[in-house]
Amino acid sequence: MVTKGDSKIFTILLADDGSEHSRSAVHLLGGLSFPETTTVHVLRVITPLQAAEHESFENSLEETRAAISAIGLDARSELLLGYPAEKIIETSEQLCPDLIVMGAKGLRSTLGILLGGVAQQVVEYACCPVMIVRAPYVDLSRILIASDGSDSSKAAIRFFGTLPRIKNIDIDVIHVLPPPPIPMTVIEPMFVDLSINQPWEITEEEAERRKKEEEEGEELLQTIKESLDKFGYEANTVLKRGDAASEIIEYVKTNEVKLIVTGSRGLGNIRSWLMGSVSRKLVHYSNCSVLVVRGDQ
Repeated sequence: MVTKGDSKIFTILLADDGSEHSRSAVHLLGGLSFPETTTVHVLRVITPLQAAEHESFENSLEETRAAISAIGLDARSELLLGYPAEKIIETSEQLCPDLIVMGAKGLRSTLGILLGGVAQQVVEYACCPVMIVRAPYVDLSRILIASDGSDSSKAAIRFFGTLPRIKNIDIDVIHVLPPPPIPMTVIEPMFVDLSINQPWEITEEEAERRKKEEEEGEELLQTIKESLDKFGYEANTVLKRGDAASEIIEYVKTNEVKLIVTGSRGLGNIRSWLMGSVSRKLVHYSNCSVLVVRGDQ
C-alpha cells in the first residue's frame, strides 16, 4: 500500500474476461466503497487464438473500465496477448497490487467445474491476496473468517482489517478442531452383531485431550474476536470438530455466508505447497466468494 500525502493508495488488479463472474467482481468492488485514492488496473488477456477478436475485446475492456470509473475509482486498462494465468501473475509482480480480484469461472469454463483453471493458478502463485468472486454478487452481509491460528490465518485477519469498513454485516469466526481418532481394535468378525450401534468408549486420557483442544480453540477464537474489535467489527465465534474444509463449507451453506476470509496455508501443510489443502477446497467447493491471503503478506 503506497502513501500519497496523508492518503493511502490501495491498488487493485482486476482480471477481467467479460464473464458474469467478472461483472460480479466489479459490483463487489463498488459495494466495498474504496476511497477515491484507490487505483484499479483492469487487465484482459487474450490468447493467440483470440487475436482476431482483438477489437471486440478492447470494447469489452473499455466497458469494464468505465464501470469501475462510474463507482468513483481511478481505473486504467490493459489488453495483453498471452496465456491468462501467466500474464496475470506476471502483471501482479510488476504492479505489486494490494489485492487481485477475479471471477471464479471464465467464459469458457466447463460446466460443473466450480473454479476455472486460471483462477486456481493465480490463487496458488500470486504474490498478494486474491479474491475469487462468484456470481451473482448481492452483498457482503455475512462474512466468515476461517482460522487455525497459523501465520496465514493471522495475515488474513490483518488484511481484512485494511479493507474499507463494511457496514451492516455479520461476521462469524470459525475454528475447526481435528476429528477424534478412530480406535484401533481387533475384533473377531464372526462374533460382531453389526445391527447393534456400539459407541466407542472414550478413555480418560482422550477426554482430557479433547477438553484441552476445546479450551485452546476457544482461546484462539477469543483472541481473533478481540483483534476484529480493534478494527471496529463485532464477531460471533464458532467452534466445530471434524474435517476442517467440510465443516466450513457446510457452515457456509446453512448460514448464507457471502464471503470466506482464509489464509493460504494451515499449521500442518507441507512446506513445498504454496496453498494448503483446506484453503484449496474452500476455493473449489464453497458456493460463495473467497478471499485468500498468504502468510507472508
